Amino acid sequence: MKLCTYTAAGQTRTGIVVGDTVIDSGVPGTMIDLIRDWDALKPALEARAAEGGGVPLASVKLEAPIQRPGKIWAIGLNYADHIAESNMATPERQVWFTKAVTSINAPYDPIEIAKGTFTADYEVELVAVVGKGGKHVSEADAAGAIFGYCVGNDVTERMWQHAGPQWSLGKSFDTHAPIGPWIVTADEVGDPHALGLRCFVNGEKRQDSNSRHLVFNIWQQVEHLSTGMTLEPGDVIFTGTPGGVGAAMDPRQFLKAGDVVRCEIDRLGHIEGTMVAEG
Repeated sequence: MKLCTYTAAGQTRTGIVVGDTVIDSGVPGTMIDLIRDWDALKPALEARAAEGGGVPLASVKLEAPIQRPGKIWAIGLNYADHIAESNMATPERQVWFTKAVTSINAPYDPIEIAKGTFTADYEVELVAVVGKGGKHVSEADAAGAIFGYCVGNDVTERMWQHAGPQWSLGKSFDTHAPIGPWIVTADEVGDPHALGLRCFVNGEKRQDSNSRHLVFNIWQQVEHLSTGMTLEPGDVIFTGTPGGVGAAMDPRQFLKAGDVVRCEIDRLGHIEGTMVAEG
């Protein structure tokens, strides 16, 4: 099932995407509420989807499927080609950073280049959305902790990222975590480690890989994160980006106002944002 958050007639609600239409879920609250009560709600939502109806998808505004996740975690250096282009050694342990909740952006909204900065970069990523979550989730049980998946762009301000030993500040600028266009539930995705992912800038393919090349797979990521914290419904995990980022090109190619960045992943759809100068 494809589940979205959308705005129509001034109201923001959750919906079910079926083909080119969106059907109101009928569930009050946010996507996090829907995920939390999924087991009880799923039969009614499946029945709604089967009935059809709804409104054209083109007539609504798609929002970030989860607008205020409790936590956003992102793993760095998790594809071999990206590690090589970064001139780094393959990590023996997982390398994690956070992105601020305020960096969340809708899938087709503009992406800001912050005032006084000039090194904005793109990173297509498979995003896992936590469902049941939990603490001390083993790798063997990790699939049961994930609700679904969506497309993400881990937009990064490189100058700020490398200004100190911690990456989070350069990863957390407003609008620098567009996700969407909807969440595809885990049962519909199947194996999340067999998905092609690509990024285009102004139509030029910059990144092209497959999630089978993850250094630490998603189940290992869940096990690692849940060792020290409780993963909760609606938490968002950016699972890593492949090679081809602008900072590694010769000469380096950072994003500028007017550039259009499209990120797409097999079976999940695509997101696309135009870079704009802040203010």
